[in-house]
Amino acid sequence: MHRTIQTIRSSTFSSLRNANFRLYFISQAVSITGMWMQNIGQAWLVLELTGSGTALGLVTALQYLPMLLFGPFAGVIVDRYPKRKLLFITQTLSSILALILGVLVLTSHITLPILYILALLLGFVNAVDNPIRQTFVYEMVGASEITNAVTLNTMESSLGRVVGPAISGLLILTIGIAPCFLLNALSYLGVIFMLLVMDTKKLNQLPTVKRSSGQLMAGFRYVAASPILKHTLIIVAIIGTLTYEFSINLALFGEYTFHEGVRGYTMLSVAFGFGATIGGLFSAHRKRISTNMFTTTTLLFGLAILATSVSPVLPIALVGMVIVGVFSVNVISMATILLQLESKPEMRGRVMALLAVGFLGSTPIGGPIIGWIGEHIGARWSMGVSGAAAVIAALYGYVMLEKNYCPSIIPTIKLAVQQLPQQKEDRLV
Repeated sequence: MHRTIQTIRSSTFSSLRNANFRLYFISQAVSITGMWMQNIGQAWLVLELTGSGTALGLVTALQYLPMLLFGPFAGVIVDRYPKRKLLFITQTLSSILALILGVLVLTSHITLPILYILALLLGFVNAVDNPIRQTFVYEMVGASEITNAVTLNTMESSLGRVVGPAISGLLILTIGIAPCFLLNALSYLGVIFMLLVMDTKKLNQLPTVKRSSGQLMAGFRYVAASPILKHTLIIVAIIGTLTYEFSINLALFGEYTFHEGVRGYTMLSVAFGFGATIGGLFSAHRKRISTNMFTTTTLLFGLAILATSVSPVLPIALVGMVIVGVFSVNVISMATILLQLESKPEMRGRVMALLAVGFLGSTPIGGPIIGWIGEHIGARWSMGVSGAAAVIAALYGYVMLEKNYCPSIIPTIKLAVQQLPQQKEDRLV
């Protein structure tokens, strides 16, 4: 029994045996928490400055708009340059922007137009940073551990969205808003330090692509020619636009359905994060993944949201959100793994940038839609639309991906297949 538990624990955290990834994982835990502290602090700052929900929506839209409009081009940049150096630059810029915001708030010099500009600048940085981090994980652990590493990263992000808001709420109530930004600026230093001390000789560095015309369109053509990449990204775009709007749905659900205000929103968020942690631990030891597993998990994800939307009382809704969290972390990690393993190394940055566009860049489109439904029709309806979107995405996947059904992608085999052309070239030489 003890040996079985030890084996499960070893397989669940297997990627952490990699020293570089272990450093990255620890530093990201601090950085993600700081990021969510800034998100909550920024929301409170907007409301404190204006008291306007429209202004809050505009700040959020500005922060994600660059990813929507320029995300594909950011992927070209990621493919052209070494990932570690790019990540060092984006983390430094993010820290500087957070520091500027914190100092302006602390000295009472912050204004709404300045906040808009800083949010937009951070959006441009994140448009490049997101695909870098996805591809850099691959460089650290390789194909054999990418499934485990991506799942642990996704679980870590879910935990950060619970811990970060809790800390920021405490800071805002006791000290003020400025520490949310100043501490976030400090949190990036952990990632920067990690990048400086990691063993670069042990990185599986992806080949960089020389600058040439037509690289952006080449990325689109590459995705269009691969059914698995194309249809997986379409599914991600659907659920990214309408389903992953939990910050809006849970706030509306807690306030207008159960009349619990901030308390209800916090409890629902914690339940979601708890479920994501369970789901992450369960799936972290998975060694195989298939398109059918991805679409089935997406279907169960949507059904869980639909069931939660009709919860008669808050305790049942909390149980529902735990289940939603379990499937949520699996859906996004499976999509990431499929895209990582199905894309060529020289195209991976552009593919992961399109993932960021579909999952995060769609927020300026889906957020107002879900918010309008929740405000004018009802919070249960907005949650229901989110669940229905995931169900529709899954049904689309069953139809389109079944034609190109991949029964079981095993990372180590995928790595061998990707290396075959290079091995042939070596033999010719």
